[in-house]
Amino acid sequence: MGKLEGKVTVITGGNSGIGLATAKRFVAEGAEVIITGRRQEELDRAVEAIGSGVTAVRGDVSRLDDLDRLVATVRAKSGRIDVLFANAGLGKLAPLGAIDEASFDLTFDVNVKGTLFTVQKALPLMQAGGSIILTGSTAGSMGTPAFSVYSATKAAIRNFARSWALDLKGTGIRVNVLSPGATETPGLKGLADAGKEDALLEDFATQIPLGRIGRPEETATVALFLASDESSFMTGSEVFVDGGAAQV
Repeated sequence: MGKLEGKVTVITGGNSGIGLATAKRFVAEGAEVIITGRRQEELDRAVEAIGSGVTAVRGDVSRLDDLDRLVATVRAKSGRIDVLFANAGLGKLAPLGAIDEASFDLTFDVNVKGTLFTVQKALPLMQAGGSIILTGSTAGSMGTPAFSVYSATKAAIRNFARSWALDLKGTGIRVNVLSPGATETPGLKGLADAGKEDALLEDFATQIPLGRIGRPEETATVALFLASDESSFMTGSEVFVDGGAAQV
């Protein structure tokens, strides 16, 4: 028996990076997995990579009608959600003085608004024993040059978990934050100019006590812990998977 045998799990941003690695791990542990993503082509590739046990629903978490469609699909297919991994997010490098309104709005719409309404709309399908996991970041508790807008959204995510743990008191539903450090994902590489991806990863690695950046599968392992009954006495917590970057 897997650690998530028979559990219905929803992973936003499950088409690549940490979300995809987590979807693979959850399926391997016996879960029924529903993933979302904005691009159908990437979703199709993700489904092929994961194999059986997964359903893909195209949608943008910043659009409430897309979230309504996601929840309606899960309700019709499974009738409940046991684990919700609100993982979809994005960011853009821009120092103070070069931040434009469009990128600010997009980052807050996806990371903050999207997380809030993903959880709020999924909540009626959850019950005692359910686990909500929010993707935070080391950036939410550290200063990071040219990354203040993204960092501010992740600080908001951290407080969501603290406040929602109190809102959910008595329901038996837990909510925790999973905060990765630099991890080799398309999103991280996308911060670099074309041809400079390797240099960016090497720079991040020099700032990490373990001397390297993380792998998506390493964060997926911790997501599994937060999703499973092994973390049954945890709520309102933040768990770092960062090679020590935000700890020293």
